Amino acid sequence: MTAEDRAAVAREPFTALRLPVAPLSSPLYEAAAVMALCPVLLVIAIWNGFPITFFDTGAYILQGMGHVFVPERGAVYSFFLNYAGGETSLWWVVIAQSLLTSFVLVQFARAEARETSLWNLLGLVAALSFLTGIAWYAGQLEPDIFAGVTVLCVWLLAFRLKEMGIARAFFVFLIGAFAIASHPSHFGLGAGLAGAVVLYRLALVFWQKRLDLPRANAWAPMACFACGLSLVLVANYALTQQVFVSRSGPVFVFARMLQDGLVKRFLAEECPDPQYKLCKFRNELPKNADAYLWETHSVFTKLGRFEGSEVESDRVVNEILKRYPFAVTVAVFKNAAVQFGYFLTGDGIEPQEWVLNAEFERFIPHQMRAYTSARQQRADFHFLPLNIVHVSVAILSQLALGWLLLVDIRRRDWRALILPAFVFVALMGNALICGALSGPHGRYQSRLIWLPTFVLALTVAPKLEFSLRRAVESGT
Repeated sequence: MTAEDRAAVAREPFTALRLPVAPLSSPLYEAAAVMALCPVLLVIAIWNGFPITFFDTGAYILQGMGHVFVPERGAVYSFFLNYAGGETSLWWVVIAQSLLTSFVLVQFARAEARETSLWNLLGLVAALSFLTGIAWYAGQLEPDIFAGVTVLCVWLLAFRLKEMGIARAFFVFLIGAFAIASHPSHFGLGAGLAGAVVLYRLALVFWQKRLDLPRANAWAPMACFACGLSLVLVANYALTQQVFVSRSGPVFVFARMLQDGLVKRFLAEECPDPQYKLCKFRNELPKNADAYLWETHSVFTKLGRFEGSEVESDRVVNEILKRYPFAVTVAVFKNAAVQFGYFLTGDGIEPQEWVLNAEFERFIPHQMRAYTSARQQRADFHFLPLNIVHVSVAILSQLALGWLLLVDIRRRDWRALILPAFVFVALMGNALICGALSGPHGRYQSRLIWLPTFVLALTVAPKLEFSLRRAVESGT
């Protein structure tokens, strides 16, 4: 036996173990990718031993399973939590939202990097689950994972509608509508992105021939947003027999204006005035919005919380907008700038029995044992070392995305420019919405800061690899 024969025999076992190519263009591997990504996205929840909970989780359970209207929580996600099987096991809820997320990630990969295989995408999402916060939100009993899903769905409907085909586009449309309706900030984000697509479509009338810009479908994102709006109206009507979008918006804006110092400025000018109950408590108002909204014995509680303070909050907000438009504008953009660079994985994730036990014991007592024995309830999470990685990756990804924008502008590669520009618009829009309505929080930007990393790894890394390979080959 020659040396070549012996080498061939030695290689034979490894050849037999070679993985199939598994392109996502194949429906079989596309479906396999959707299923395979689900446990990867749930790796944190599995490690925890129970889906990750947040302070708001109990309110969603009360609203969805108890059909009790909770003004500060989105009704659509509450019903999703119930109808996805949460009463049987909350695992069904995070499995369902991970499958929806997986489907959208796969459709984005098929549209933007058609050569990508199941294995490449699986490895990429596994890396994302450790280098970003995506798995913390996919496995959390909150609608936060759907912020990024909203962005990807609007992109696909606007720029990749034909590539998806009717069936895939239909499911992306439905998922996008649900994602938009699942949280008020997603509602604003979806509206802003759909509006941006409409403006882009109008701009094409003047610039398309000169700049070779890709066409966009403006009707699909707008219809998706309208469907999301309908879901919100129907869900709110099912709970209250009244048609409205939100009952908590004025209160959250009031709290943000309180933190910015505008409420105290207004009350100093207006009080004493019998039409404002706040005058009685103006010296007790805290400086922090969270302290006002969530502390047990705050002025907000004395005013009757959301239902008792909604009308007065709305009146004060409108008066402040009329009297101090410049100060309001400065405060909004200041908060947005802070929010844009403020992202922390694990913000608010801590033991929460004192908040959630009542709802868990009332509606899902058979899940209490698993809930209380989870790592989260034992305070086993340490986010500082995790955020050293996550924040660093997020900053580097944003810088790389900005560099890519500059490169595309210099090259006048307008078609390549659109996707990174769209992601930046989404990040800035989310920061503006959250900064204006609620004030900066680490989790608001963290829940979709994985998007730049995902987009870069999926669309830019293969091109760099190909360029480097060509350069090496040409030099030999």
